[in-house]
Amino acid sequence: MLCPPGAKGGHTHPVPRTPPTPRTGRPYLDEVLDGPAPVLALAHRGGAYHPGLEGLENTLEAFRHAVDLGYRYLETDVHVTADGVLLAFHDDVLDRVTDQQGPIAGLTHADVRRARIGGRAEVPTLASLLDELPGTRFNIDLKSDGAVRPLADLVAARGLEDDVLVGSFSVARVRDFRRLTGGRVATSAAPAEVVAFLLRPRRRAPFDAVQVPHRRGRLVVASARLVRTAHAAGKHVHVWTIDEADEMGVLLDRGVDGLFTDRTDVLRDVLAERGHWRET
Repeated sequence: MLCPPGAKGGHTHPVPRTPPTPRTGRPYLDEVLDGPAPVLALAHRGGAYHPGLEGLENTLEAFRHAVDLGYRYLETDVHVTADGVLLAFHDDVLDRVTDQQGPIAGLTHADVRRARIGGRAEVPTLASLLDELPGTRFNIDLKSDGAVRPLADLVAARGLEDDVLVGSFSVARVRDFRRLTGGRVATSAAPAEVVAFLLRPRRRAPFDAVQVPHRRGRLVVASARLVRTAHAAGKHVHVWTIDEADEMGVLLDRGVDGLFTDRTDVLRDVLAERGHWRET
């Protein structure tokens, strides 16, 4: 703690300052430097726990709702069907959120189209979301090995290099994606890459953003130290999945560059109160 000038026996020690959000050269990320919103507000699975949307994660209805609130950055996961169709879907099986069962990788798209999320919504293809929601940007989590090449092909075919950020918990998947896209697409670090980066921070690391939880048990992952280290190396820090207003405030004050949330209403209100919501 800093002692005030003139305090008896007091010594002042400089408080480490968080370097400002770096300019990465990636349009997807650098938008925060060119407008009123200093962080990326990311609708996780479209805002999975927004009142009225529970049970409708990763549906066109959820994503449209987020866009109507003013979100331009949407988070989704991708799997691929047996016939090569990319789906915006989190699990590797239909069982948890739909009225059908079975592994995505073992089903054709025609099979999956019979399933209904929350009893009413079709499992969307990634291509259909791009068609229905022009002007939005996607944070995409590669959930299966088979989805890597179809996603790289879709990005190239549609010229989406500046409109997506891709990551994975699998180092192999994200490395394959970087190779297939020639490094032209922003990526986040896989967990093993985050650990390696913290041990030896370097600007030329192959990723553009560190995407982490706030905490793991008692360990604070998205610490002020991590933010300082990442910014000094020219990287963003995005934190998932934050649904409480007080926690959002703590992280915003810490200088993080992006927040994923299932409560799109709460994050919007927090940012608006700070004068940091980009009105559409």
